[in-house]
Amino acid sequence: MRRLLALFLVLGTTACGATVARDTSATDPVTVENCGQDVTFDRVPAKVVTNDTGITELMFALGLADRMAGYVVGSGQTADLATSPFKSDWDRVAKLGEKINKEVVQAAGADLVFAGWNYGFSESTGFTPDALAELGIPTYQLTEACRNGVGKQRGIMPPLDALYEDLRNLGAVFRVSDRAERLIAGYQEQVAAAEKLMAGKPRPKVFLYDSGLDQPFTSGRNAAPQDIITRAGGDNVFGDLDDSWTTVGWEPVVQSNPDVILINDYADGDNNTPEQKRAFLEGYAPLAGVPAIRDRRFFVLPYAALVESPRNPAAIEAFAKFLAG
Repeated sequence: MRRLLALFLVLGTTACGATVARDTSATDPVTVENCGQDVTFDRVPAKVVTNDTGITELMFALGLADRMAGYVVGSGQTADLATSPFKSDWDRVAKLGEKINKEVVQAAGADLVFAGWNYGFSESTGFTPDALAELGIPTYQLTEACRNGVGKQRGIMPPLDALYEDLRNLGAVFRVSDRAERLIAGYQEQVAAAEKLMAGKPRPKVFLYDSGLDQPFTSGRNAAPQDIITRAGGDNVFGDLDDSWTTVGWEPVVQSNPDVILINDYADGDNNTPEQKRAFLEGYAPLAGVPAIRDRRFFVLPYAALVESPRNPAAIEAFAKFLAG
């Protein structure tokens, strides 16, 4: 029941399918700062290609489905589409594939690609902003996934700030700034109300489990789960890591002694379902003595709520209600 409540709250608090008034006559170039660099758009993009559910739903939340040539999402995100508050937008915008690449965006005639590092952009595949620039295709990078200058580590600001930054930047680029500011104000109110639910109560230690058997994949302080956990009234056991989504070892998980385990409902490799992930965790001997396993305190959120997306504020509310309950 708690999982169903979480999904209801995450899905039911964001308006969807909106038609937004915009200044279509605006022709002046717009410059925004994206991942530490000024990026100028000479015109309003009209054939945007997005990668990943959270990124695509940022466009939908701003009422920009009609500005899209299509989206790319992997098979592990199928459940996100089925449970999305933007179902009508997903239905009317074309799915271009499950793997983004140069051929996909060129075939779509993209005049903007909206993706992020490890959210589509990758040196290993050759699909990078620089490679697209050589083809004359502008890009916008998801702020949560901005490189922070230390190797391939990602994240340059707190996760909610990254969400608001992208909404404001996209609002400016697409001339829907009023819509962006209304969304941000609503999200801030929702988060503030959620924070009150655990005010004055002990803060449980929370381990975010995405996937991984030999080594767990989790969230550092720069990915959305950091603010989802902390704003809901808990403490991320890996909140000291200056990275976003990252791999750690099981030994530090055991040493952190988490009170709650937050599971990402995302199919990626072994143990795809939340039930399989929970069964693995409960059967993993080194974890047997930690409070979360002993007390069976698990909570599940969908992938689209745990990456930067319009679902983040509702995820905070849902998790806060679980912790307070």
